[in-house]
Formats: sequence, structure tokens, C-alpha cells
Amino acid sequence: MHKTKLSFFFPRLMAFLATLPHNDSLLLYNNVFSSFPPKNSYCHPPAKVVRVKIQPPNVAKTPLAQPTLQSQDSVIRKPQSSFLFPDFDFKEYLATKADKVNQALSDAVPLQHPTKIYEAMRYSLLAGGKRVRPLLCLAACELVGGEEAAAMPSACAMEMVHTMSLIHDDLPCMDNDDLRRGRPTSHKAFGEETAVLAGDALLTLAFEHIAANTRNVSPERVVRAIVELGSAVGSQGLVAGQIVDIASEGQRVSLDELEYIHVHKTAKLLEAAVVCGAVVGGADDISVERLRKYARCVGLLFQVVDDILDVTKSSEELGKTAGKDLASDKATYPRLMGLDRAKEFAKELVAKATEELSYFDATKAAPLFHLADYIAHRQN
Repeated sequence: MHKTKLSFFFPRLMAFLATLPHNDSLLLYNNVFSSFPPKNSYCHPPAKVVRVKIQPPNVAKTPLAQPTLQSQDSVIRKPQSSFLFPDFDFKEYLATKADKVNQALSDAVPLQHPTKIYEAMRYSLLAGGKRVRPLLCLAACELVGGEEAAAMPSACAMEMVHTMSLIHDDLPCMDNDDLRRGRPTSHKAFGEETAVLAGDALLTLAFEHIAANTRNVSPERVVRAIVELGSAVGSQGLVAGQIVDIASEGQRVSLDELEYIHVHKTAKLLEAAVVCGAVVGGADDISVERLRKYARCVGLLFQVVDDILDVTKSSEELGKTAGKDLASDKATYPRLMGLDRAKEFAKELVAKATEELSYFDATKAAPLFHLADYIAHRQN
């Protein structure tokens, strides 16, 4: 293409991509700029082009509303070429935020009648864990200028949904696991019937909790957060990844198919955590989509590291049964790529996630950068 035509066409193409629903934008982007393995990767390659920032006009911020593209409002903006994060006490940040999340979760699920179901809910929900999803939600909210309190209900909802997925995933009809977070799984402690109901209760409570407890956020943004979470969990999200994962056991699986499984089964919920935090924090649509791309990479990173730990750590170190994927003949990144290549892939995902943060203030983005690094280097 002629250089003059390219300079005219390219900024407008990037602006147009920013206004598309994220699934369409991802598909079109990958078809035009595919340069990152696997071939149909859901995680964007690092951009080697000028990015375009659109200043949208005043439009209603509803799930269906998209900013109208107006060329006179376009501002071409490059990421910082040498993006350095300031000194940041991530250990203190992690401990402080996790304590707040744990307290909010305990308050959200008080022990009451019928006692048995609440005991089972609290048993799994308050069993510890890294609280990665709530922390991502809070950090995204604060990055775009929102208050922690605005995002706490959504942060708690992410952990409720995640805990539900663990309870159900451990059931005899699914992975049939006996150990979770260093102690007996829910169905071992309370029986299968109660475990199923505890998971169901946590799932429904998640949506109720966002709707009933989010304060000082517009109703439109609350609805957007609920829609985002619902999409991440249902038949186009976690459930989709889980059903394809089950069907793939003992089968030959390609890297593209494996990525589909893990993007949906694992990454979608981490993506929802970041996006919901940004939405309730008041982010504009361009910032939401940049954070979505960051989160998609971090979500896939989480699963790649999980696969690596499954073959390199013991059950005692992990707090859950090690070697489970190998024993059940499941496809994993180390199995398809090799352990060394899987580790390199994890590094590439961190780099791509960090590149998306380079459009934001470095000080405010530091927690999200360190959370990505924490996920990459976790040992359990």
C-alpha cells in the first residue's frame, strides 16, 4: 500500500477497532496483525504501530452503547518507549488488600440459618487463597481513578464465582479431587449434595452482591459489570472452557484448542475482574479495552504457570493434588510445547500485558504490573 494511503488509513483502522465489541475487535485484529503464536491467539501481539486514542462524545454508558467515531476527536498517542515502574512495596500492598477482601467476604456471608449451607459456603470461600481476582479488580478500579469501596462488591463477587468453580471442579463427577487449598475439598467435608448447593449459592450471591451493595456508581455501570461477569461464567465463558476441556480428555489437542480451553475456563474470569473494576471505577471505553487486553494475557499466563507448577511441584507445595493433569491425560502447555518453551511463553505473556499498561500512569499502574509478575513467579 502506498505510504500516503497507509498513513491515512491506519489511524482510522485502529480507531475503528477500538469501537468494536471486544470479541469482534480481537478477531479482526488477529486476522490483520497475526504475528504471535499460537496462530489464532486470543492475546494480542505487541503493537508495532501508532496507537489511537479516541475522545468519545457524550454517550450513555450502557452495555450496548459504543462511542461514536469522530475523526476530529482522534488523538494519536504512542506508548512510552522506556516504561519504568516506580518503587512499590508490593508485599505490603498484597497483604493490606487481601485483609480487606477477606473481611468483606466474611461480612458478605455471615453464619445464619440454615447453618449447614452457610458453613459450607464459608468453609471454601474463607479458606485462604491468593485473592488474585479481587486484587485485580481493585487495582483496575484505582488505576482509572475510582475508589476502592466502589469496586469491593465486584471484587468479592469474583472470589465467590471463583470459589464456586473450585467446589464444582473438585466434585467426583468432574475432577474428583480430595485436596484444595491445603485441606479436604468441600464434598469431602460436607458431602456432595451440600457441596453442589454451596457452589450454587455462591454463584447466585455474586450477582446479588454487586447489584445490592455497589455504591456511588451509576446504574448503567453496575449493569455493565453484571453483564461482564455473567458472560465470563456462562456458556461463552467458564462453562464453555470446562465442557471442551472434559471432551478433550484423552484426545489429541492442538495449541489453538488448548488456548480456547484456558482462555474460557480460566482467563475469562480474570478478565472480568479487571474489566469490572475499570467499569465501576469510571474508565472510558478505550481504557477498558486496553485493560481487557492486559487481563486476557494475565489470565492465560495464570493457566500456563498452573500447568508448569503441576509438573514441577509436590502436592504439599501446591496445596492441591499435583500431577492431576498428567494422570487424567489432559493436554497442558508443558505437554504440547515442552517445559522450557512453556516458561518462555509465560515470559512473553508478561511482556505483552506490561505493554498494555504503558498507556497509563506508571505509579497507578504499578499494582497491576506487580500482580502480573506475581502470577508469573508464584509457587503454588
